[in-house]
Amino acid sequence: MFRCCLLVTLLCFIHRGNSEEDCFPSEWLKSVSMSVKISKAGFHRDLHYRVQWSKTEQEVHALLVQKLPSGVYMDEYQLDTLRRDTGLEVLLDSKVDVEAPEYLSSGFTALVFLSGRREAVVPVHGRYHRPSDSSKRVKVELESPRLLLRSEQCERGVAVDAPCTASNHSICSWTEILELEDHAGVSLELPVGDSSMIISVCGVTVLTTVLCCVYLLRNIWKHGSF
Repeated sequence: MFRCCLLVTLLCFIHRGNSEEDCFPSEWLKSVSMSVKISKAGFHRDLHYRVQWSKTEQEVHALLVQKLPSGVYMDEYQLDTLRRDTGLEVLLDSKVDVEAPEYLSSGFTALVFLSGRREAVVPVHGRYHRPSDSSKRVKVELESPRLLLRSEQCERGVAVDAPCTASNHSICSWTEILELEDHAGVSLELPVGDSSMIISVCGVTVLTTVLCCVYLLRNIWKHGSF
């Protein structure tokens, strides 16, 4: 609980400032690009992030601020395993109930730290939606993440304050990259239950349960010892 409250507080610091000069040369910033893709099918998908820039003498750190709607979730325990196995660090701004359906959930924000790398694969999972009698699938839109860059050699004021790393909750100054060519979000389609089948499914379920109980009672009465 304390960790979630701390992350919410830190995310409140993510804001755009009024600095007049960035830490990176304007010509270099034109070389920065970002792509977001989604792979796999069904309820369990992977978000593929890739950030590129031209060669520079500075050590550049990248941070993706990804807002996610209530229709999907990230599993913090799976993210912990991913951090131990690959070193990729992802912070969530709130506690996520992985069992809750879409209509009882709320959106959240994930901070994906790309320090020391330019690519990341983050698992994301679809939530169950309300059954529908008019549609068999629902489309969930994921907006494009905000891209923040930071350099240890940068001493001038920049535009955004955000956590330095996933493990160090102190605040650092970042530059938000606004003009990106491939800046579109992604979407995924999830199957939904057919509400017109509720009566028939419930009827078959009850009938099967009754028949199984009768069969078990008959065999207990026939072969049991009383």
